[in-house]
Amino acid sequence: MHPMQIPADPVGPGTQPTEDDGAILDYLPMPKAMATYAPPRLPEPAALPALGPALVLLERLQAALGVHRVADPPVVLDLSPLDRPNREMLEQTLGDGEVSALLTGPQSGRIQETRLAGVWWVHASGTSGSQGLDHLEIADLPGLVWAAAFAGAADQAPLPDPLPPGVMNAPGVLVEVNAAVAACRRGELPHLINLMLLPQTPEDLACLEATLGTGPVTLLSRGYGNARVGATRVSNCWRVRHYNSQDQLILDSIEVTQTPVAVLAAQEDIDDSTARLAEILEALR
Repeated sequence: MHPMQIPADPVGPGTQPTEDDGAILDYLPMPKAMATYAPPRLPEPAALPALGPALVLLERLQAALGVHRVADPPVVLDLSPLDRPNREMLEQTLGDGEVSALLTGPQSGRIQETRLAGVWWVHASGTSGSQGLDHLEIADLPGLVWAAAFAGAADQAPLPDPLPPGVMNAPGVLVEVNAAVAACRRGELPHLINLMLLPQTPEDLACLEATLGTGPVTLLSRGYGNARVGATRVSNCWRVRHYNSQDQLILDSIEVTQTPVAVLAAQEDIDDSTARLAEILEALR
């Protein structure tokens, strides 16, 4: 019996014959990076005696996190009494997390989740006659986002009449949006309209963009790819776009809900943050 001869032909990209029509098999690139929890860089022991106010605030934060539930009202910890060294120690210890929010309008500002999910930096200018905000907040999403997202929003989206040239399917989507907005109740499942599964022309998408408008709150969730969530000018109606780690759009949708789940901290997140803060405080003591 003769041993079987195995051909040593090369394999891999470019070694196989192409299709008759010239098409080439092209795979999506593999994900490159993912945002994960990184332990904080803690201050040197010699610096701790001067950082008593920051340590006290962290202990108050730990106590509040331990009993907080996502249905509870937000817990606010004022940062204004801290001097610069204590403020820097707190910023260094808590850092920045995955979700951020940008607010425009009468009360503009920036909100950033800390490394501890469910704990947020809140910095906002004051409205006329009121003081600005500068605090830490424990919440599934800070109260300012809830209050500002649909302030002054319409109860229904207007149906364009007459239709702009090239618009075909946008009116049907707007009718569905209005029905979902009218039926939206707190705690119910969101109503999702996947625009990538519908036959939308560029004119349809432009019509939806113009009719729904852009609201005062935009949120970004970074993790395995990005989720960009923007309030519209219609109550409880959000435009949600998901991108993969190559920044390619993989889901473009309209979501009717009080707040999309992509940017909310869950109870499991808050429980995990409680345990992580306990480890940080143990290292500082």
